[in-house]
Amino acid sequence: MKTMRLWFGCVTGLAITMTFGWPYGFYAALFPIIIMRNADHLHWNDYYQLMAGIILTTVEVSFINGFFQSSPLLLTVAVGLFFLEKCVAMSNKNSSLFGFIGLLVGSIALNLASYSNFDLVNFSITLWCSAIVTIPICILAYSLFPEPQPATKTDETNNEQRYDHIGMIRRTALGWIIAMLAFFVFQFGDFNDSLSAQASVIIILAPMTLIGSLATAKIHIAGTLIGCLAGLIIQIGLYSWSDNCILFIMAYAIAAGFLCSWLSLGTIKSSLAFSAMTALTIPLTMSLIPGKKDAVFAIFYRFSSIFIAVILTSIAIWIVHHFLVRVIKYPNEHFSHS
Repeated sequence: MKTMRLWFGCVTGLAITMTFGWPYGFYAALFPIIIMRNADHLHWNDYYQLMAGIILTTVEVSFINGFFQSSPLLLTVAVGLFFLEKCVAMSNKNSSLFGFIGLLVGSIALNLASYSNFDLVNFSITLWCSAIVTIPICILAYSLFPEPQPATKTDETNNEQRYDHIGMIRRTALGWIIAMLAFFVFQFGDFNDSLSAQASVIIILAPMTLIGSLATAKIHIAGTLIGCLAGLIIQIGLYSWSDNCILFIMAYAIAAGFLCSWLSLGTIKSSLAFSAMTALTIPLTMSLIPGKKDAVFAIFYRFSSIFIAVILTSIAIWIVHHFLVRVIKYPNEHFSHS
């Protein structure tokens, strides 16, 4: 049933964005997956975090862009405080989705807002609409494809872990430094068309640990390759029929069906499939949608830019991690120079 829920969510989200002609329509296709991939039953806390993350982030970015865009120094300070807020939230288990969504959307919006041809208001409204439609989509998915109730309930009374202050500080510092480095790179470089690469930086950063980030990096590259190949097959298969909305949605639904079956399995295959879904959905919704150019170049450019971004981000995380463990130490923690 989980496979059907995920498949229904992403395909319905895509169909809605195509019906209303929303730009950045991939959000409506991916938000239901983010909400439902780790939950077998309806949990409102995830919806609250998603909505709060998007609304608060877009308002904050609009404020920062409106008041500090003309002053690089004040802009840097404001962005630093903004990223710190999101990294603190992301390092806490109870607000991790809020922090992740805020960091992901905020880093992209702050970069794109520096270009004169970018409409921040339109971007924000699209995000709000995508988040709003995610709620009825997920409710409908859980209603149509309910998860069977387990025979016995698991004991969650001793599920809390000890609060690790030093570990949280290290994770927050790691996330903040990498997010700021990415902000400077995308600000000083002409990377307004590298949205996927910037998103990949945040996805790799999400575990906020060296081991977790390096493992995510390998999975993300492999998943991106699978998703890009699937998108290329759809492009070649449709060929001159890519302007047919029905055939386009059917082709996407078939590819999404295979990937959603992996998403429902959890562990490594789930992470691999999520990266593949983003690699499949974003270039198709930005380039191949009826009435626009084909997605072949977008697919190849996406994979190459993501590959480079993931490698450079992994190197930066490795360097920053080894710096932080020597600066922020546990009591009686020592390091040898051998």
